[in-house]
Amino acid sequence: MNGAYMTHPFLTRGGLPRVFAHRGLVGRMPNGNEMADNSRMSIAAAQAIGVRYLEIDVHLTRDGVVVICHDDDLQRIAGDPRLVADLSFAEFKELLADRGGLISLRDALEAFPEMHFNVDIKSASAATPAGEIAGEFCDRVLITSFSDARRQEALEAAARVARELRSNSKTALSGSSQQPVHRPASSPGYGGILRIVLATKFGGKRAQAKALAGFDALQIPVKQGPVRVVTPKLIAAAHRSGVEVHVWTINDPAEMRALVELGVDGIITDRADVAVETLGLG
Repeated sequence: MNGAYMTHPFLTRGGLPRVFAHRGLVGRMPNGNEMADNSRMSIAAAQAIGVRYLEIDVHLTRDGVVVICHDDDLQRIAGDPRLVADLSFAEFKELLADRGGLISLRDALEAFPEMHFNVDIKSASAATPAGEIAGEFCDRVLITSFSDARRQEALEAAARVARELRSNSKTALSGSSQQPVHRPASSPGYGGILRIVLATKFGGKRAQAKALAGFDALQIPVKQGPVRVVTPKLIAAAHRSGVEVHVWTINDPAEMRALVELGVDGIITDRADVAVETLGLG
């Protein structure tokens, strides 16, 4: 990657390729239940095999707690049709007590200080409060969302908190970086990805650099419908701008190897155990 660009501390842990545990690493629990993804135990399981990057999702509970959860409701993970937004933190926690345990974003960042969290803002209500929490841990957080508006709202909230911490001389922002970090890392939403893909396909290097400006990583699927998204040209354009390319969600070992050979920097996977065995740790 181009050495003229300063790498965000989020992306300085270990080498390449990076293995991102998508919603943690799930398995069967001692009580016989399937562990819920994005649960406390799924994070601990990913950490236990040496993974240091997590891709997680956040929502906001009725009483204003930013919780790690993918779906809008609890039907899939707990057999309960209620929405996350309609539950208190205590109610939600009880439902996941025997399925791996609910964990809030703040608790995860504090309880797993060696982990780097790739935070996907799933609901509009979670954008500002999640960003405010991320602002205290800028060097260990990457913020993204399918919604560019949500992502930007969260980043602005994080930057505001980081500025406040600096103004109070509290510059030890939870991590190992020697200088205070002013914002979390970031990856674009759908709109940003579309602009980058179009610039790569039809534009020159200047247009590509403009589309990639302000991002630290480009997190994308291999394809969007019939359109191939991950291409050598896109990877080259990203690397010229100091932007890493992470591809989701890849569970097949052969595909993992092929993408790394193509030049991608990170694999986001449901099978972090398989990725570690196939690729080693990044």
